[in-house]
Amino acid sequence: MNKLDGPIVSFRVLDTLGAIATRLEAALEPVGLSLAKFGVLARLAAADEPLPLSTLAEKQACVRSNITQLVDRLEADKLVVRVDDPHDRRLVRAALTTEGRARHTAGARALAEAESQLFTGDQRDALLRLLSALPPRC
Repeated sequence: MNKLDGPIVSFRVLDTLGAIATRLEAALEPVGLSLAKFGVLARLAAADEPLPLSTLAEKQACVRSNITQLVDRLEADKLVVRVDDPHDRRLVRAALTTEGRARHTAGARALAEAESQLFTGDQRDALLRLLSALPPRC
């Protein structure tokens, strides 16, 4: 085994992820979403209730200020609204609008189609098995 096998694998993974991200961004473009916007919409859709911005930041693995700016853009696009927390008036939550839910559904379809063009069913299953063996996101 070559001393450089580890870093070569690491760079190959990073290069491949970059290429996949580019393809997925392109798939979402006609829907008017980016991967970052879709990620927030997906979290809100899965929760099926308004989420505090701090929870969104944690689940998206980014700092609160980035989520605030992202929610600002989603709100400008009329995909989310900010709502007060019923139990703590210091907290602000983000909620999907009807248009946000529709755009999330369209984005999910676009990503599923893009994935089907990137991977066969067996490749997808193997990749999911491999990823489940890795440590969770930091």
